[in-house]
Amino acid sequence: MSAAGISLRHARVRYGPLEALHGVTLHAPAPGVTVLLGRNGSGRTTALRALAGILPLSHGAVVWDGADVTRLPAYERARRGLCLVPDRRAVFASLTVRENLELAAAGRPLSPALDAYPPLDTLLPRRAGTLSGGEQRMLALSRALLARARVVLVDEPAQGMSPTVAARTYELLRGLDACVVVAEQRLPPDLCAGTTIVYELRRGAVVFSGEATETATGPPGSAKPM
Repeated sequence: MSAAGISLRHARVRYGPLEALHGVTLHAPAPGVTVLLGRNGSGRTTALRALAGILPLSHGAVVWDGADVTRLPAYERARRGLCLVPDRRAVFASLTVRENLELAAAGRPLSPALDAYPPLDTLLPRRAGTLSGGEQRMLALSRALLARARVVLVDEPAQGMSPTVAARTYELLRGLDACVVVAEQRLPPDLCAGTTIVYELRRGAVVFSGEATETATGPPGSAKPM
């Protein structure tokens, strides 16, 4: 495996007596887009949280740019440039949109976020908790753009978005000079082109790995078996 990017190696994760990941090995290259594909309960969200350091491994390793970061806490991974956008509670609900963006920008201009999602401009004075689901996703992803992260982990980025805004979101993710890992239930058509890497998970195990173009012959959300 290439050293550039982030990996799970033989990763096992437990929720009490239940094992959610059964020795999962995957690698997301940098720069590039990797999709973790699977239904609810497949382990894709667990894999994202393990990469971020939110969930500890019971076995295996997390390797980032060739270095073992398994024991590195989540806040240290964030300081080193890892950004997780979860599917829920991805913004500070009690803060305004502007305050959310300013925290991520760390003194830099907010223009990249407003250029990415122009509707946010009129929402700047609003409390983030009052936004619609799609608006909150725009805000959460804008914060990731402003953070200039080296690794961006996103759980269902287009949830609640209109098709036009969803297409814009995938375009933005493809354009990042970063290691981007996206968890999805179905493979978005906007990510099927190029060299997008896909890992399909079922019941905590990888059942397919390859380029997105290799999944084109199957039904949406499916991939050929390993």
